[in-house]
This record gives sequence, C-alpha cells and structure tokens, in this order.
Amino acid sequence: MLLSHMLARDGIDSVVIEHRSRAHVLKRIRAGLLEAGSVQLLRDAGLAARMDREGIVHDGSSIVWGEGKHFIIDTKKFTGKAMMAFGQTAITEELYAAREAAGAAIFDCAEDVALHGLDSDRPYVTFTRNGKAERVTCDYVAGCDGFHGVSRKAIPASLQRTYEKAYPFGWLGVMSEVPPLAEVTYAYHARGFALASMRSPMLSRYYIQCDSDTRLEDWPDERFWEELKLRFPRDFAARIVTGPSIEKSIAPLRSFVSEPMRHGRLFLAGDSAHVVPPTGAKGLNLAFSDVFYLSRALAASIRKNNDTYLERYSETALRRVWTSARFSWRLTHLLHRFPDDSAFDLRARENELEYIAESEAACAALAEQYVGLPYEG
Repeated sequence: MLLSHMLARDGIDSVVIEHRSRAHVLKRIRAGLLEAGSVQLLRDAGLAARMDREGIVHDGSSIVWGEGKHFIIDTKKFTGKAMMAFGQTAITEELYAAREAAGAAIFDCAEDVALHGLDSDRPYVTFTRNGKAERVTCDYVAGCDGFHGVSRKAIPASLQRTYEKAYPFGWLGVMSEVPPLAEVTYAYHARGFALASMRSPMLSRYYIQCDSDTRLEDWPDERFWEELKLRFPRDFAARIVTGPSIEKSIAPLRSFVSEPMRHGRLFLAGDSAHVVPPTGAKGLNLAFSDVFYLSRALAASIRKNNDTYLERYSETALRRVWTSARFSWRLTHLLHRFPDDSAFDLRARENELEYIAESEAACAALAEQYVGLPYEG
C-alpha cells in the first residue's frame, strides 16, 4: 500500500493484489514503534497528519533488570533523533483512505495468486477473485506478500540463499485499553523477558517471553498480569495499570533473510525477504526502508530511464536488512533467557548490561542502531 502510494506521487500506475479482505487487514494488530526514518518517510509521503496528531514521541526506551538496575537507550541525546509510537493498523487505515481517494486499483480477497514471465519484459500476475480468473500484465512485480506469500517462492531455489534462526521461545502479548508506562521498557529477568509498549495514551501493549508450546487458553488475563509484574522491578510493576485484554496472541521468534531480493522483474520487499524478532522493533521499519529504496529505483527507471538504483536495489536494501537483523539478534540474546544458558552465560549477560549502562560509547552505539540508521543516498 505504501509503495503504491509513493509510486502514484511520481505519476506511476500500480495495482495492489491482496489475499485478505480489507476488514481482515484492518483487524490485525501489528507493530507500533517507528524509527526516525520511518516517521520522516510518512511525512514526505503526505501521510503524517494523523501520526503527528495521535502518535507518542519517544526520545528513548528503558532497559531494566534486577531490582533498580536500568539505563535508557537515549536516542535524542546520542543521535538528536526521536522515535514515534503509532500503530501499524492506523497507518494502514490512512493508506486505504489515501489510495481510495486517488481511485487506486486494489483487488482484495485474491486467491490462487501466481507470478509468470519474471525473466521477460512483460511479467504478469494471475489470480481468481469472486470465482473469476484475472490477469494483470505489468512492467515490474513487487513482492510485498509476507513470509508465507508466493513471491519469494517464485524465485528458483538454485538462485536463493537463505539464512534462518528459530528461537526456542515466543512472546505472549496482550493489548488492553489502559494507560501505558511513560516509556517503552524492556525487562530482563530470571523468569524471562518482558516488554511494556504502547499504541496510544489509552492503549497498552505488553509481552512476556513464553515457551514455544504455550497455549492461549492457559493464560487468562489475571495470570498474565501477575506474571508480567513479577518480571519488572517493584517500582515499575507498581505503575503498570491492568485491565481486560482486547487482544491476546502468541508470536514465535525467528530471524530470516533471503538473498537476493530481486529476480528478473520481481523485487521483494518486507517480510517476503526478511523476518526479524520483534525485540529491536525493526520489522515494519525494514519494510519501510525497502519501500523507500524500491520506489526510488522504479521512479528513476520509469521516469528517467536510469536503471542504476534498480540494479543495486537488492544489495542496497540488504545492507540495511543485515544491520537490523544483527541488531535484533543481539538484543534478543541480551534480554532473553535461553533453555541451555549456563551460569557463565547468565553472568556474562548481566555484565554486558552493566557495561552498557556505564559506558557512554556503548549507549551511543545502541541508540544509533535503535533509532535506525539513515537511508542510503
């Protein structure tokens, strides 16, 4: 949707083919912490009015452990940049409104989607909708269809290199219409990781690390809130406002990168090419940077007959992908308890937290990566 919107601003027509219904898409609860670059991208695309009105500006996030030990990932101090808490669902609502106002072609509830002729000058996409066979012939195909979509699978396996790490735990998450903590707070605890996040002044998102085989029915609200508070220092736990959950889910954690992000006239973007654990808040932001690079490349090729950006799209996007994948992997290892942790592992992890807390250089490096590296020119 964002790619379609940005291409339209450059006078380039596109068609969006969506497997799910609009109602389904807008019901999904997704990410909510935007890097500085993502905030600017939405402003540059003319999509920031609601974000600037409703979003919560963040100058940094806290990491806490033990009783009273903590430090702030102070992005404002060390980078001069701030982040923004604003839900992905709200961004999608704004994109639907903008594309609808522009009369954009959006085909939802598409079934049996298949890509053809990706090595030719005129690739095409086939699908069925309302029982009718459809075909869209185009100049380029953007595969923005997520980890389980058809786009990455259309690249011959012999041409792909994939890198994957599955983590031996998941996140049990709860959304509740209660005021959040004043800032995003990560907690490292002997019982496991916990996170206090937010979507708005009256909408909180909380997570706890859970076993891979955890079942939602075993976690009523009362048990969740009790466990969550146990994982935060007492002064933080005392400030957590509890309430009925309006959404509850379990997310597995995975690191995944597929290279290259281009095959012929197909260009991958977002989760179709890479997945990161949510610890570093990078998933949505990586999708945004992919869209920035791809929209720039397509506009230069179509409007100016300059293919330089297009030819370099994969390598350019992947540099940022791997930086974010490494950061998310590192933060996940730093803040979670692993089943095979030794006493040495546990003490070394605590020592690293103490080192970061006491070192301005370490805090600055963490803040630089957390707020998001600038897009390449």
